[in-house]
Amino acid sequence: MGDTGVLVATHLGRSFDVVGITTKPALVSGQELGNRLADPEGWRRNYFTPLGQFRRLDRAAIVHGAIDSIDTTERLVQVEAADGHRTAVRYDLLVIASGASNGFWRHARVESVADVDDALAAMTAQIARAETIAVVGGGAAGVSSAYNLARRHPAKAVHLFFSQAEVLPGYHAKVRHHLTRELEAVSVRLHAGHRASVPSGFRADRPTTEPITWTTGQTPFAADLVLWTVGDVRPNSGYLPADMLDEQGFVRVDEHLRVPGHPEVFAIGDVAATDPNRSSARNFGYRVLVRNVKAVAAGRTDRLKRFTAPEHRWGSIVGIQDDGLTIYRPNGSRFHVPRWAVQPLLLDLITKAGIYGGIRRPVLDIPRP
Repeated sequence: MGDTGVLVATHLGRSFDVVGITTKPALVSGQELGNRLADPEGWRRNYFTPLGQFRRLDRAAIVHGAIDSIDTTERLVQVEAADGHRTAVRYDLLVIASGASNGFWRHARVESVADVDDALAAMTAQIARAETIAVVGGGAAGVSSAYNLARRHPAKAVHLFFSQAEVLPGYHAKVRHHLTRELEAVSVRLHAGHRASVPSGFRADRPTTEPITWTTGQTPFAADLVLWTVGDVRPNSGYLPADMLDEQGFVRVDEHLRVPGHPEVFAIGDVAATDPNRSSARNFGYRVLVRNVKAVAAGRTDRLKRFTAPEHRWGSIVGIQDDGLTIYRPNGSRFHVPRWAVQPLLLDLITKAGIYGGIRRPVLDIPRP
């Protein structure tokens, strides 16, 4: 029940009895890491939403816990709930959207809303204390983190280290060149050709304060805070039968997002081995999956739709800024949404009301006199 899982559940809820199994009772988006670090309150407004606020989940049953295993013969999902209670959930059709763990901001631990709040507060405090921040990794998460921290905290020295000659591998060359100029404009110190020596047993799942050493021979670098965004992606798939997984542990799927050998099982998002970028988490993959689930349920497999991945990654990369939001297309072009239109039109009207089908405002606890 991350970004993709919630999208699927909200669109299937009007046609099916949906049971959502989730390690967190809220949508804690993996998107816009830079805004999450540099503007946590702004990020929270659009990317941290208790599941009870989604109108289209009103009829869904939400199980807060972690999956132990799946029995594909009996069609049972074994779950250990957050309170320790164990239960079995029966299914007719199963959608696997359990995502992947990656760094300190995306993991599969069972948490409450308070746990997520505490982690956000702790990270904010660490950033506030740091005068020098090193970001290790030149992908979208690293670029977003370095850019937003430098732009919102100009007094801090922000360094971005990456192993290749340019940032943003997998993106169009025009996007890489434009974001390099943007990073330089906000005084991010760029360090190409630096491959970090990751300490033995360390999964880059927490910030560190020790000096960074390099396998590429450079002098160790000391910073008050080191943020690891090195792309150590691990699929959250340990509960699945081995025949569903590829060599890296991602879920094998066909062009219709179905798991080969299991016609009643679908997979989508960062856990699904759709293409090298696992891009069904974006590119409106949820629309393809929802249509195909309905087709299978109706016995109309002749109506299955193919999922086609774009050649290059695309998206906003650095998120909402003071002047608006820039979206980079797969062909390297970009378009800009002005700030006045971002919240009321793009996020509130198109995303929250249109795509998600309505999100209630949070209920505030107001002390009574």
